[in-house]
Amino acid sequence: MLEVQPKDARSYFILPQAPEEAGYYVYGTPGHGAAQFAHPRMMTLILAVEREWATIDERKFGVGNISIANGVKFDHASHLKGLEVDIRPVRKDGLHVPVTYHDEAYDRKATKTLIDIFLANAPGKLKIFFNDNRIPVVSPLKKHDNHFHVQFV
Repeated sequence: MLEVQPKDARSYFILPQAPEEAGYYVYGTPGHGAAQFAHPRMMTLILAVEREWATIDERKFGVGNISIANGVKFDHASHLKGLEVDIRPVRKDGLHVPVTYHDEAYDRKATKTLIDIFLANAPGKLKIFFNDNRIPVVSPLKKHDNHFHVQFV
């Protein structure tokens, strides 16, 4: 049978890597989507956020690590169940490269809007970690200056 998209033993699909006209781009280590296997709830959330985001902003948001195939441990303490995802803050210039919340290129207003879209579309309760304390719905966590971490609770 033809496999349309990579799937692991948990029956989790890999996030589509370069869909045309999508409102997101992918990044992460290991590359080529190896750490982007998502639980169906997370996949549904990312795709819902992508559709809503694409209607309000031309810039794409960066989707990073979710989980390795079969929930294998890698260089993250979490990201084993496919229910967590790292998202880059939005850049003013729209480039697909990292930005911290301290940088001039960081767009706080757009990043807050993106976070609000995640919260509004979640089929369940979310916890979001990000070190920009000027965004009231996030909690700080070490090493979260250049991405926010979204997880189902």
